[in-house]
Amino acid sequence: MSRKVVVTGAASGIGAATAAILTAQGDEVIGVDLHEADVVADLSTRDGRQQAVAAVLEVSGGVVDAVVACAGTSSLSPLDVKVNFFGVVEFLDGLRPALAKASAPRVSVTASISSTQTTDPEVVEACLALDEDHAVALAEKVHADGRGSLLYASSKNAVARWLRRTAITDEWAGAGIALNAVGPGVVVTPMTEALRASEQGVEMINKAVPSKFGGWMGPEVIADALVWLVRPENTHTTAQILFVDGGAEAVVRGEEAF
Repeated sequence: MSRKVVVTGAASGIGAATAAILTAQGDEVIGVDLHEADVVADLSTRDGRQQAVAAVLEVSGGVVDAVVACAGTSSLSPLDVKVNFFGVVEFLDGLRPALAKASAPRVSVTASISSTQTTDPEVVEACLALDEDHAVALAEKVHADGRGSLLYASSKNAVARWLRRTAITDEWAGAGIALNAVGPGVVVTPMTEALRASEQGVEMINKAVPSKFGGWMGPEVIADALVWLVRPENTHTTAQILFVDGGAEAVVRGEEAF
């Protein structure tokens, strides 16, 4: 039986690869993106998120079997906080009742190896307090101070921590909704194109993401993992972040992570 699966960021990169895999296996994909999608919406704004939720509910008939949240930015500006954290959290929260109506509801989120890197703690805490105005104001200050490079990692760290605390609540686990994430290393997508194009950028990437497998992944590698997490057969995996990064997370954090 065909499932109704929502994919954000479906127009390009990991989202497009995920949508293609899901479609090929017979699922009905409802793509969400800024353009070229079933639901055209801007997840960086509250109005955009609410419009996206309403449109998905209309298209799906009020029942959603799975959501794969791939939409994200690496702008090194407050936009990262708006999209990567609030664009994920508020959108998923809006669809939670529709997921709870499904027989085997599943959610997977695109996190990042960057969640293990240096962050701005105040921005992270404001995100976790779900105070978008404060989080964005802090992010604007960080950006103005020339520390915008911390904002991507902060947004991804916050969404990983939100997922860990949220997945085991009565509203999610209690409703049978599995909520997990994939933490990619370096993926060949438009988001990483600028960094991959220069020698300095490549050096920065290799230092930040010390993969032991070498080379960079295509988006389909991450898409495969995201799709596995939302399979109905995944009956007991929740609150987990699967790092797909050639071992980089283990190099960065070591065995002390446990």
